[in-house]
Amino acid sequence: MLTIEKVDTSNKKQVKRFVELPYQLYKDCPQWVPPLFVDAYLPLNRKKHPFFEHSEADFFLAVRDGKDVGRICAGINKPFNEYHKTKKAQFSFFESVDDQSVADALFGSVFDWARARGMDTLIGPKGLSPFDGYGIQVFGFEHRQMMTMMNYNYAYYPKLVEALGFEKEVDFVSCYLPSDSFKIPERVERIAERVLKRGNLWVKKFKSKRELVQWAPRIGAAYNKAFIHNWEYYPFSEGDIQYAVDNIFLVADPRLIKIILHDEEIVGFLFAFPDVSAALQRAKGRLLPFGLPDLLLEMKRTKTISGNGMGILPEFQGMGGNALLYYEMAKTVFSFNQFEHVEMTQVAETTKQMRADLKNLNGVEYKNHRVYRRAVDM
Repeated sequence: MLTIEKVDTSNKKQVKRFVELPYQLYKDCPQWVPPLFVDAYLPLNRKKHPFFEHSEADFFLAVRDGKDVGRICAGINKPFNEYHKTKKAQFSFFESVDDQSVADALFGSVFDWARARGMDTLIGPKGLSPFDGYGIQVFGFEHRQMMTMMNYNYAYYPKLVEALGFEKEVDFVSCYLPSDSFKIPERVERIAERVLKRGNLWVKKFKSKRELVQWAPRIGAAYNKAFIHNWEYYPFSEGDIQYAVDNIFLVADPRLIKIILHDEEIVGFLFAFPDVSAALQRAKGRLLPFGLPDLLLEMKRTKTISGNGMGILPEFQGMGGNALLYYEMAKTVFSFNQFEHVEMTQVAETTKQMRADLKNLNGVEYKNHRVYRRAVDM
């Protein structure tokens, strides 16, 4: 018999079951990268996760004959709806065995939840943080997940959600850039050098993680402004920005974070991170006793970096800032004498200029994550 349980987030046993389900589901999957338990538990902590300062969410488990066979989260991002004048609910953390009846029951609970709150559309997967990975993977299943900056799922997942009437909302494509073909076109170099010579824009480089952390609130504010025209945009709270800082900077190498300044105002940024996926797989969710030292070593061993966050404020686009960022990224990659591959992680298809730029840089699209939508009442 299949039943749906609403998780009581004050009940440690129920929370543990929700969090640990994917660790069981993907235990034999070489492409899946387990999140650290400290991160995996945080979304269910209503006192600590910043989402609950402004929005609401609930969590559900699917149980058959005493065994957990699926899970899902239903949420409403109130700042998003207020900004876009919409009535959208969102789902995230969807996991299921390959059984349509499990998916039907889980989404049935989410539709009921959204309907009771007056929502007319369900969107997802879309997490509780602006830095959670978007979408269900629909292409590139043979490739390992890029840390926990994106989702990974089995190939049957798209079939489960599409059978429920979900349609594509937007795709997030990841591009692979082998360093031997990652050449900055001479035209881009000329533009970047001209911009630097003019002195209107300049690149700030960081020497230490301490200096980077000091700049973090300003970087977060610039990130918020840069994506104002993007599909996923909503005004971040201070808590959202701090959450991102705390999570992203754990694996940040300050030499791979670049910002563009106009006078002393941040007008552009590039976040790149050493790929520590292998260390996260070995850690199996635990930082201690060996996970953290291994992760730090992996930062020095890895041959791959992930570019996950790049933007220019709208009013400074077309002034050579994009060229300057790519120019700086190329110089950084080659100066390390370590990296052989670059992945630009989850670039929305709505960011047409960046998608065109990546093609010009010989980027190969090799993963695709799809965000779906469906009317609550059909």
